[in-house]
Amino acid sequence: MDITKFIVEYREQAFLTGSYNAYRTQLARRVRTLRKKLGRATPKNAKYTGKTPVTAEEVAKNVEFLHLLILEAERAWAHAMDMKESHAEDNADKNITGSRRQHIISRLHKAVKHAEDIVALLSGGLSGASPTDIIEAKAYAYALAGAEEFEKQAEGVKSANASPQRWVSCMTNYSAARVIYSALLKSTQKELFKEILSGTTDPSLRYAAYQHRIPRTVGVPAVSKKFFPKDDAELLAAVEKLDSSALKDDDSSSLRSTITWRTRTAKIVDAAIGQALVSVEAASTELDKALSSSTAQKDKGAAYDDVLIASQDAADATRRAIEELEKEGVDEGDARMQDLRVTSLAVNYDLIAWRIGRNRILIGSDDGLTFSPNAPKKPRQPRKDGKEWTEREEPMGRTLARLRERVALYDAILQSIDSVKDLRGAVRDAGFVAELDGQRAYFQALKCLNLSHSHAFLSAPKQALALCNRASTLSAQAVTAPRPAAPSASSKAPKLTVSEQQAQTLKQKLENLTSHYRGLVSLSQLSANSGTAAKAHLTNTAPVVERLNEYPPSGAVDLKNLVTWPPKLKPVPVKPLFFDVAWNYIEYPGRTTTHGIQEPESEKAKVEEKAEEQKPAKKGWFGFGR
Repeated sequence: MDITKFIVEYREQAFLTGSYNAYRTQLARRVRTLRKKLGRATPKNAKYTGKTPVTAEEVAKNVEFLHLLILEAERAWAHAMDMKESHAEDNADKNITGSRRQHIISRLHKAVKHAEDIVALLSGGLSGASPTDIIEAKAYAYALAGAEEFEKQAEGVKSANASPQRWVSCMTNYSAARVIYSALLKSTQKELFKEILSGTTDPSLRYAAYQHRIPRTVGVPAVSKKFFPKDDAELLAAVEKLDSSALKDDDSSSLRSTITWRTRTAKIVDAAIGQALVSVEAASTELDKALSSSTAQKDKGAAYDDVLIASQDAADATRRAIEELEKEGVDEGDARMQDLRVTSLAVNYDLIAWRIGRNRILIGSDDGLTFSPNAPKKPRQPRKDGKEWTEREEPMGRTLARLRERVALYDAILQSIDSVKDLRGAVRDAGFVAELDGQRAYFQALKCLNLSHSHAFLSAPKQALALCNRASTLSAQAVTAPRPAAPSASSKAPKLTVSEQQAQTLKQKLENLTSHYRGLVSLSQLSANSGTAAKAHLTNTAPVVERLNEYPPSGAVDLKNLVTWPPKLKPVPVKPLFFDVAWNYIEYPGRTTTHGIQEPESEKAKVEEKAEEQKPAKKGWFGFGR
């Protein structure tokens, strides 16, 4: 039957377009339509007759009979809330007294009677309702009864002699509703039960507990378990069937009592905050296990959901505690308010850090420092001709789409870091702001790096070089920025903190990539200059074989001018060679032998004498013989 879902959906549709008055008008129209449809409306010009009560057999045959009772209860409740809302607009500084207050209570009492009728119909066994439907109906009845008792006491006498015991009935009804909705939330995991708890049940129970003189350090779950009507054996068994630990007392030693923000330690003044922080620690432990077991990035990102929900609950609990102290008029210099301000800054920073950690996981294990193409995938079905599928590279459009997704994640990270500075008290810490600026520069450098990849894929080296140069400047800022203290949490999941090694690696990568793009830009400029010269007919007319040292070649390669043909005789520049032939035949004074030893004069004389003896005597005139 989904009683709770039916009620929540009707309220959401009405409150999106109007107020309680619009909701009441809508319910009146719907009730009139249902009565006509079910044959329970008084005919026109007929004498009024009393309404016969709805029976369980009618509900079993047609669930709209049950919807009719629910809508009548909602109409009475909306009427009471409309009167309260109109009074708040006209006389916000005055309490509701007199006939209007009695009218509000009577409308709520009527809503409670309708809800009790629903419980009686479903509990008979003839309506075909499931145990979950019955317990949802009981939770709805307890919530309306708690609202009625709340209105009876909230506008009553508030003198110092007023007994705090007058709130026991209100807390009993709200406690029963809260325990039931908590058990339903744990068993079904439906968010609508969580919305009901955080919307009306928990705030009302907290206020009633405060009026009952219960310390704020006692959490709402503990109050609800204490005042739960355990004398109702049937209700107790139904709740324990949904959640066996719904009424078990929590171990108070497991609750957090302090929280540390940088160098300051603050006391946790609200038990709801301590319980939420314990949930965050438990969720972070499960996150570490999920990150170590899963391999896909989407699965790792989804593992952050539980810790993000727990962190958001801690932030909401802190905000509600601050609002309650502000309503009481507590000064900012009060120790409780100071502790709450420190707690608020710590839990909100932790929430933002978890969001950034999830985005870092979705980007990649190295924060997007490298960008590798996806592995080519072959179709599962074989080709009809029996041949194998050829592997194809990733299309350019898909590559650029992956880069766009990365840039969107970097933008989300940068926005989250900027939102940290908007937290109250964050800007006053100059060292903390300097750390944030360094972390922001790191992720901004990564964003510029991935943008340069996209320009490189589109053959735009100048834009890629400019972005790499900008990223290199930002990475240098990230390296020189102060480092935050080591986190005290035991979780190893990535968050906002950037290590010095990561910043140094990014800087080295960008320096190498900048040199690479600078070379590409230089080559593109040379190619552009040579093309311009070719168009202006300023290129060299030498053959290609003589211009192999030029890159890129000036203009288009002329295939008819590869070499000079026919070859021509022309001097070739070579190193000169000197040949001293006379040295081998002329005896110079002081000339040494081959081994560097000078010949003695006596040996020279003997050689000369032997040569003279061998010469024949000259005969005749002038040596001519006759």
